[in-house]
Amino acid sequence: MKRKITRVQPQGYCGGVLQAIALAKKCRIDNPDTPITILGNLVHNSYVKKALALYDLKTIEDPNRSRLQLLDELQEGIVIFTAHGVSPQVYKKAKQKGLQIVDATCPFVSQTQKIVRDHLKQNAWVFYVGKKGHPEAEAIYSSSDHVILIESEQDIPSHIEGEIFVTNQTTMSILELESIFQAIKDRYPHAVIHDEICNATRVRQQAILDLKNQNVDGLIVVGDPTSNNTQKLAAIGKKANIPYVACVADVTEIDQEKIRSCQHLAITSGASTPTYLTDQICRFVSSNSVEVEPIDIKHIL
Repeated sequence: MKRKITRVQPQGYCGGVLQAIALAKKCRIDNPDTPITILGNLVHNSYVKKALALYDLKTIEDPNRSRLQLLDELQEGIVIFTAHGVSPQVYKKAKQKGLQIVDATCPFVSQTQKIVRDHLKQNAWVFYVGKKGHPEAEAIYSSSDHVILIESEQDIPSHIEGEIFVTNQTTMSILELESIFQAIKDRYPHAVIHDEICNATRVRQQAILDLKNQNVDGLIVVGDPTSNNTQKLAAIGKKANIPYVACVADVTEIDQEKIRSCQHLAITSGASTPTYLTDQICRFVSSNSVEVEPIDIKHIL
């Protein structure tokens, strides 16, 4: 029996990623001789980082250092803030250093940041559901002592008095978030909850949940291991009881033995995954060849 392959829609770059990449490329075109540095990975995909380097766009990234600390390495030129956003302190420090700023923050992330700022001005406590160390989350939980990061139900504080506003990182799991929101509401019935999962994340996760009734026995999620939305897609696939779920960065990571045993294989990708990489995987699993195409960085962007 020939294996059925379903390319789950939507997939590929979301609007925020497209905007960030376009801004970075335009920045180089408009400033051909100026040093340009991206503060952290523009988006969470190592191939995108390599492709940006072809435009002489330098990326500085260290998982053990904050954006504020990374700024210490820059003394001149243009700094590009990534799609994940930065805290007000980072913005202020960059200006004080005399750097030119190009802000590639995703509009959905900017919206969440504004909502949080507005509630902090009203002296509310902000419970922010997100991932510690993730740059989008860091930009918010590092901005004020009145922001409490919540990664799981165990992080919900026991005794907080006053107004409580609850929101979240835009790339969280819709299932996990629902559970945490309910736990917060059980403890603090007066808390105001504002779900900020972006539409690109939501529809991709829902598309995986919708596979439950399609007899899918294998799911490949294409994306970088540092991409939170990619990891959440894989987690959703497991929640949907798909027997075989694999996260792969590129075609070289495909487990050929495992996919040969799948009768109905679904393929999706994270919101920062180049379509070129997913196309390669689709061609590979659709053929009977064991030969893997070489990856050409020039085609990534």
